[in-house]
Amino acid sequence: MILAKVEGSVVATKKHGKITGNKLLLVRPFTADSPEAGALRAGGSTLVAVDQIGAGEGEMVLVAQGSSARLGMSDKDSPVDAVVVGIVDTVDIGKKLVYRASA
Repeated sequence: MILAKVEGSVVATKKHGKITGNKLLLVRPFTADSPEAGALRAGGSTLVAVDQIGAGEGEMVLVAQGSSARLGMSDKDSPVDAVVVGIVDTVDIGKKLVYRASA
């Protein structure tokens, strides 16, 4: 899974029928360089993920990618490569809290 932050949404009026009705989110993956880093670092690129749980802009999310992403869809034959499967509450690195969702 990928830890990512929702940066916005994507609207596609014409798309494959199996993803019609699904919300598309623009997400930016985050990394932790090492346990000693003590912080998350934003990646340089973004990706589009299908939202299956109602995530919103600014939230940190878990994204499944590749063939596992299709398993997160109601139709397992959907042409998707990334699906939001969770909204993150907290992230700890080396026993240090580096992210907490705002209440």
